Amino acid sequence: MNLMQFMVSIVLFSVLGFGIGFILNMILKTTWFPVVIGVGIVVGALVYQQIVPGIWDALILGCGMAGTVASGMTIQTLRKKGYRMF
Repeated sequence: MNLMQFMVSIVLFSVLGFGIGFILNMILKTTWFPVVIGVGIVVGALVYQQIVPGIWDALILGCGMAGTVASGMTIQTLRKKGYRMF
C-alpha cells in the first residue's frame, strides 16, 4: 500500500464511521450503540476470517472507530444543546 492510498483510506474510513454512526444514532436514539456494533463487526470479521491485521490495517480500522466515537460525541452534544431531533 502506498502513502496516497493510506491517506485516502484514513479519511474515507473516518467519514464513513462518522456518517454511519450518526445515522444509526438518529434512528435508534442511542448514543454509544453504533460504537458497540462497529467493534463487534470488526472483531467478528477478524476472528471469523482468521485475519491478522498489519499495522496499516489496524490504523485504518482505528480511524473508522474514531469516526464512530466522534459521531456519538456529536449526538450527545446536540442533545445537550436542546435539539429534540436527536
